[in-house]
Amino acid sequence: MKKISVRIILAVFLIIALFSPQFVLAQSPPKEEKFEAVVTAVKEERQIEINGKKQLYQKLELKATSGRQKDKNIIVENGSIPLVKVQKYKTGDKLIITLSKTADGKDIYYITDYIRRDSLYWLFAIFIGLAVFIGRKRGLLSLVGMVISFFIIFTFVLPQISAGNDPIIIAIIASFFIIPLTFYLSHGLNIKTTAAVMGTLIALVITGILANIFVDSARLTGFASEEAGFLEMMKQGVFNMKALLLAGIIIGVLGILDDITVSQAAIVYQLKKTSPKLSIDVLYSKAMDVGKDHIASMVNTLILVYTGAAMPLLLLFANSSGSFGQVINFEIIAEEIVRTLVASIGLILAVPITTFITALLVYKKIKL
Repeated sequence: MKKISVRIILAVFLIIALFSPQFVLAQSPPKEEKFEAVVTAVKEERQIEINGKKQLYQKLELKATSGRQKDKNIIVENGSIPLVKVQKYKTGDKLIITLSKTADGKDIYYITDYIRRDSLYWLFAIFIGLAVFIGRKRGLLSLVGMVISFFIIFTFVLPQISAGNDPIIIAIIASFFIIPLTFYLSHGLNIKTTAAVMGTLIALVITGILANIFVDSARLTGFASEEAGFLEMMKQGVFNMKALLLAGIIIGVLGILDDITVSQAAIVYQLKKTSPKLSIDVLYSKAMDVGKDHIASMVNTLILVYTGAAMPLLLLFANSSGSFGQVINFEIIAEEIVRTLVASIGLILAVPITTFITALLVYKKIKL
């Protein structure tokens, strides 16, 4: 079994390597130069009036810490043009600076963003540490599975979609590789994991069909987000935005199904192990009693997760004068509703499907 799993992993990487397009980047002189800098002093800070509205103005002294400008001291003005919200910077803040030139060759510096990666590195380190410390071997293997998932997404899914291939087909192919690889790595080669893999794949197919039906019936175009508009401007019709929306739903459901199917399969397995004489009907019924609790908690969790992600958008519409029927009719809202409900339906169906498959495998004592 271990030799087979190794061969499967090698085959996956071979297929990814064969399908992934090779990119050739043309060398061209940059129109703008980005570099990192740290605020060494706030030279000036006051309120100024622009277009009849007061806003914060700062004159900052910065020291470049990367690029060709490294170790150079520069002065940057913050809040000198009309802005909805002016960030207030202080000494020690690490920033990304963009250098551009005017028509007469004069250098212009402006602040692009904060440098956030240090906080992200610490958060990632805490996540890895806790996963390994608490999960031990399983936690470490789950991290390996996560790396494989990202590898498939970044070396196969994204390049293939960028090349103009059908996002739905690419997402389905990727899912059929990600699910068994990550499941077996995280949970081991056993009946429980096999049942969870089978239940997840079936639920995923059903979710994909439902998503396709309701994206079409709701007349969703996939252009509700700003990112979709930017992609369209960059690639000019290369991407099928509706298909990209469907692919996003399929990939997003994967992580949700993992938890529910593995947990449900484990419950069935433990019930049979504790009471070997249970019939398949009783085994299924008892496992579904627990599965109903899983459904209740996971659906609520899913709704709250999507609500949290769309909180600013929901607040925007909550303060609008339109009726409830008018608000949910906006594509940007309808898209989130379809995404949430389709994922929830897939999750609900995954419970009885996985329970039945596990009960059948355990009852007949099929050794995989």
